[in-house]
Amino acid sequence: MIEPAAVSGGSGEQLFEAFLNQHDDRSWRQIVLSLLSSIHSIDKTATQIWFSFFPLSLAKALKQSNDPERLARRLSLDGRYLLKDQIDSAHQFLYGHRYWPQVKAAVSELAASGKAPASLDLATQIQSIATNVAKRMNIDSSLVTGITAVAFMTLQQVGANALKTSPGSVGKLHKKTPDQIVRDREHDDTQHLFKSFFYPDKIFSIFFDELDQSARFKLINTQHLTTAAANDKRNYHSRDPRCVVGEGPIPVECRSASCGTCWVGVLAGSQKLSEVRELERRKISEFGYVDTDDPRPLIRLACQAQAYGNVTIVIPRWNGVYGRILRAEQHGLENEL
Repeated sequence: MIEPAAVSGGSGEQLFEAFLNQHDDRSWRQIVLSLLSSIHSIDKTATQIWFSFFPLSLAKALKQSNDPERLARRLSLDGRYLLKDQIDSAHQFLYGHRYWPQVKAAVSELAASGKAPASLDLATQIQSIATNVAKRMNIDSSLVTGITAVAFMTLQQVGANALKTSPGSVGKLHKKTPDQIVRDREHDDTQHLFKSFFYPDKIFSIFFDELDQSARFKLINTQHLTTAAANDKRNYHSRDPRCVVGEGPIPVECRSASCGTCWVGVLAGSQKLSEVRELERRKISEFGYVDTDDPRPLIRLACQAQAYGNVTIVIPRWNGVYGRILRAEQHGLENEL
């Protein structure tokens, strides 16, 4: 992890941004891992997924490029990949989203003070802000630690001014308590005895937006996620042009792990998905989505993942092949992008 260093000169916000810019994706991964024990189970996985959905290396490459539109085409980026265009909504799948206005204000205030570079390491800063917000709202700090980490990363990617001036509004909110939601995620659909006699294949539900009770589709035991999703014929293309008409809510192009369009975050039920095979593991690494030896990672290609139970997923708002950036960085070939 990169150690914070004091930075002199400039406004408080400039000092704070300079402090944050000492951190890259690798150090952020360590920071998030160190915070997991302080994050409520409702948002442990969600926080990690959010950081996979909005990688710092991609944001930096686009910001530093002389021709970001050309780079976006080079990386086959499609959908809403710029965090600056969705500052207040990108984290709706976190329970802590409901506390976004208070967290955003606290982080913006800290940035304006410029105190961070000369004081605590980033993980401690995040925990400190979460603790202070929780005290003011009379809630447990574990409910805001994840969204606070998101706020710090958002500030690093979009800048202090953009964070401060965003409306800070929130959308739909969970009506259940965090513990109720965690329990519900663990359950599978009940298999009625009469139906089981005539239809021996078990039927499960795949949830793709917990804030919308209708945002689910049925899956026959061991079906691939994209195959099951294609039976949902509602009009998703009007919401997300990446969705193929008549193919369900998950954007899909090839069904052979070649395009990366169908990547999803597994919010709950990863243990009810088939293990990653070599093709999927290699391709999600090539795309840049995740590089891990975990047999059931939190990021999957839906066309390769088979389910045998209820699973809750999050569909990212973009797709691409930003792994090219990671490989260019490793070989010092950034200019070739």
